[in-house]
Amino acid sequence: MKLISILALPQALASSMAIPLEMISAADTIYRLRHHQRSSSVSLHIVAEKIDSMTVSGGMGITPSARLSDTPACELIFVPALWGNPRAAVMQHADTVAWLARQYAAGATICSVGSGSYFPGAAGLLDGKPATTHWRYFDDFEKNFPKTKLHRKRFITHQDRLYCTGSVNAVRDVMLHFVEQLFDASTADEVARHFTHELKRSYESLLLAVDQQDTHHDELIIKVQEWLQKNFQHDIRMHDLALRFGLNSRSFNRRFRQAANKTPVEYLQEVRINQARELLKHSNLSIAEIAFSVGYQDVSYFTGLFRRMHDVTPNAYRRLVRTKLFNVGNPPPSK
Repeated sequence: MKLISILALPQALASSMAIPLEMISAADTIYRLRHHQRSSSVSLHIVAEKIDSMTVSGGMGITPSARLSDTPACELIFVPALWGNPRAAVMQHADTVAWLARQYAAGATICSVGSGSYFPGAAGLLDGKPATTHWRYFDDFEKNFPKTKLHRKRFITHQDRLYCTGSVNAVRDVMLHFVEQLFDASTADEVARHFTHELKRSYESLLLAVDQQDTHHDELIIKVQEWLQKNFQHDIRMHDLALRFGLNSRSFNRRFRQAANKTPVEYLQEVRINQARELLKHSNLSIAEIAFSVGYQDVSYFTGLFRRMHDVTPNAYRRLVRTKLFNVGNPPPSK
């Protein structure tokens, strides 16, 4: 049984507690129904220094189910976002800071939401590690935790079982990542369909399992990236895309490069070529069919771009990856 604890504090934003609670509960139900399991593999608890009813930000009343001192080693702990001065909250809850340090030492993964990052910061857990927090507290956080590597452009950071999100909105993406870790990818996809309007996993959540260097803190550009992830196969004109998101071409290119460290065109090329790699690996489509399916009419241009990005032609890449697949016993892709 994996114990998952959601920390309750009087200054907490209720939404930052409810989102993890609801998404993990939903994931557990979905997983058990699919696998015909009666018993749950996770145990969810709201924990606090005392088992006293408290009113969190927004007026919602919460009664913790366990004291910190009575809570055994946790698999995962969520520290909520705070309303008001986070430094004052840390000073008022020294026992919580110490408890987080003990839990982390015992193997727990800790995820802080927004200004909740002050708690693992005060525990010294973020020293030498990447972190983010709510934009309002960037300067104060950096001043109080100079050993932490604050990333102002990222909504999500993670290293060594320590996750930070810059906003409550980003919690959804982290939760899909945790659901996949606790259950499986298909359960995470089903939870995404229930809790978001999109049918696909969001760009930000997919990056958690790939390369956090690509994440950043510009919500508008993240929306652009998600749109490109879904529409890469179409004929895309960057001028029209800029207008779609309310920017002129110059501002769009500047803002995209500043956030993603590449131009919109370069990003679109990466998305298309990455999709082409999957098709080369798992399908028997011809090179021309793959080029067309990812948005390129000119096969020669596609081949040249692929070679420039991967130092091999599409055909050579296909032979290479299929050799590796077959060597570990996988059957060849079906026609």
